[in-house]
Amino acid sequence: MYELINEKTLREYEEFIAAHPQGHFAQSSLWGKQKSAWVWRAVAVRNEQGKIKGALALLIRKMPVFGAAMLYACRGPVCDLDDRETLAELVQGAKALAKEYRGYVIKIDPDVSCENVAFRELLESLGFRVMQEGKNFEGIQPKFVFRLDVAGKTEEEMMASFTQKHRYNIRLAVKKGVEVRLCGQEMVEDFTRIMVETGMRDNFVTRDARYFSNILKNLGEHARLYMAFYEGQPIAGTLAIWFGDKVWYLYGASSNSHRNLMPNYLLQWNMIQWALEKKCRIYDFRGVSGDLSQDNPLYGLYKFKKGFNGEFTEFVGEFDLILSKPMYVMIDKAQKFYQHLSLLRYKLKNRDKAPDAERKD
Repeated sequence: MYELINEKTLREYEEFIAAHPQGHFAQSSLWGKQKSAWVWRAVAVRNEQGKIKGALALLIRKMPVFGAAMLYACRGPVCDLDDRETLAELVQGAKALAKEYRGYVIKIDPDVSCENVAFRELLESLGFRVMQEGKNFEGIQPKFVFRLDVAGKTEEEMMASFTQKHRYNIRLAVKKGVEVRLCGQEMVEDFTRIMVETGMRDNFVTRDARYFSNILKNLGEHARLYMAFYEGQPIAGTLAIWFGDKVWYLYGASSNSHRNLMPNYLLQWNMIQWALEKKCRIYDFRGVSGDLSQDNPLYGLYKFKKGFNGEFTEFVGEFDLILSKPMYVMIDKAQKFYQHLSLLRYKLKNRDKAPDAERKD
């Protein structure tokens, strides 16, 4: 039988997902604080000894105008992926929350490899249907990522595993005078400014400074802002999150100038060093395109991350459990129109920051 997590059981819940191999920062209540426009709720299932054996956190948000709510289980569930009984109970708990909040859909994008066909079939048997079949960044979370096995590795072993070119570029950045510093709130505005340059160059909408500032506040010791400086000026930056046995490269920004100094390589190395320091199992580079053809505009991103010798990983994708089909269809169309409009407005607002050349790394 499922139960809803409350203040009394929250600490036990957090300890469970931090220790579980399927644990993810997006399933933590810390991430719920970051998503202040959403309501954070979590469901748990216990074993015969009374210990939590499965958990699922959901972000719940009322859709403007329509009044119905989306329930989104980002990178859940956290449980034994072969345990149908536990997963079914977690879904029942999610349905109960959907009834409470007038939910029209339960959306889930598990941290599970596409090779796990049995798990995909299990989700489908519970009423979910796959939605994300594209090769690029069509879903809420990336379907294709690069992951680096850092378990038990030393810095020397890790560095030796990179390609010769990547080792050279890391050392070149240091040789040319690039300095990476661990920063705080004082550098959020600079990071955001460089992030806008990146978004205009690579054709995506970026977050505002308050969002990045809140990550540092809400995640505390679990979040780090790394900034790369050249001659005292910030030229690139990254935001990373550590939780459980993983570190994730969450956001990256690089100025249109001084890219020949290879600051992005040195920034990655610093985040990988954090994963080693925390004795993690995985360093996650996050999203790349699933289209690996060299004429794909996103191929450079793939090539950059591949050089660190990580594993190209495809997840099972994004699944929806539709609770009200008419509402689902209407809101889906409205969201796609709004996203298109937002990108156009963003480009117009920041057109003076558009680069003269396309991204090369």
